[in-house]
Amino acid sequence: MTHSLVLNASYEPLSVVSARRAVCLLLAEKAELIEADSGVLRSERLTIQLPAVIRLCYMVRAPRRRVASVSRRAVFVRDEYSCQYCGDRADSIDHVLPRSRGGTDDWDNLAAACRACNSMKRNRTPSEAGMRLLRPCRAPRSAAWSIVGTTGIPETWKPYLALAG
Repeated sequence: MTHSLVLNASYEPLSVVSARRAVCLLLAEKAELIEADSGVLRSERLTIQLPAVIRLCYMVRAPRRRVASVSRRAVFVRDEYSCQYCGDRADSIDHVLPRSRGGTDDWDNLAAACRACNSMKRNRTPSEAGMRLLRPCRAPRSAAWSIVGTTGIPETWKPYLALAG
């Protein structure tokens, strides 16, 4: 079964739930349908479009200091699939401080890189390799980033996820 994006009453992304849970929220009139998928759910008396995005009818207090989980996909999305050393298309993840030197798998130490730059940098820091990052590696601040690490991003969700910044 598919997943649905849940928005707060203020259109702030809250979480991702199963389509079944989203339909239950719609039937209980706790949420309204914003975007629908192509599929439908049928019962004896009712036909409902599969929800892609729903909005709660009431405000929910969401924790403000949520740190997004680090994943390969999320690092690529944060860096816009471009190499952080040369700007070409990235296809690998680089540890700015190599793991062999105590580097960790944190937002502040991971950068998207093309294979050529990743091979050229090898087991060195960027300064030792004569390279520099185009922009610093930072943890994303938006609540929408917690969704990126857990699931793929369907096209219908993108207008509701402000992933910049």
